[in-house]
Amino acid sequence: MISAELQDLILQFTDAEDDLLKHIDRETQTKVLMPRMISGHYQGRVLSMLSKLMRPHRILEIGTFTGYATLCLAEGLSSEGKIYTIDKNAELEDRVREFFAASIHASKIEYLIGDAQTQIATLKHEQFDILFIDADKKNNGTYYDLLFDQVKPGGLIIVDNVLWSGKVLNQIQDTDTKNITSFNEKIKNDNRVEKLILPVRDGLFMIRKKE
Repeated sequence: MISAELQDLILQFTDAEDDLLKHIDRETQTKVLMPRMISGHYQGRVLSMLSKLMRPHRILEIGTFTGYATLCLAEGLSSEGKIYTIDKNAELEDRVREFFAASIHASKIEYLIGDAQTQIATLKHEQFDILFIDADKKNNGTYYDLLFDQVKPGGLIIVDNVLWSGKVLNQIQDTDTKNITSFNEKIKNDNRVEKLILPVRDGLFMIRKKE
C-alpha cells in the first residue's frame, strides 16, 4: 500500500523482531510455499501492540500458517492467558511446533490441527478477548458468525487481507475478491460493532464488539 522506501523508514522507528521471529521469517521465506502469507515484521508489531493494549485472557486465531502472528499476539497475554490457534495444514505441523516450543510463550499456546469449523466446535466453553481471522477468505463471514457470541463485549475481532492487494476497487471481481467485498459489506452493516480498516499490509479490519 506504500512505497518500499517509506516502509523501510517506518521500520526504522518500529521495535525490532526478536531472534525467534526473525528465524521463523527466514525459514518461511526460504522453505515454505506461499511465504507472502506470513504476517511479517510490521504487521506482527501491530498485532503485538494491540494484544498488549488489551492484555487478553483468551485469544483465538484462525489460520496459523508458520506461527509468526501467533507469537506476536501471545506477547500481550495476561499471566494466566492462552491463545488457541487453528490450521488445517498438517504438513507444517512439526515445523510450527518446533517454533512454538522455542518460545517463552510455549505454555500459553494450544495448536489445533484440522478443519476450522470442527475445531471451533470444541471451544464452545471459551470466551475470547481477541479473535484473529486469517484463513480461507471465503469463510470469513462463516467464522465471524460462528464465533461472534463467544467474543466478549468490548472484545476485538481482527480480519486480515480485507483490501486484497487493492482488488476490492475493481468493478469486475474474481470469486475471491467478491467474497472479501461481501464480507466487508457485512461488517459495514453490522450495528453490533464498531469498525475500522487499517491499511496495514493487505488490510486489517479492526472490529470491536460493542459493550
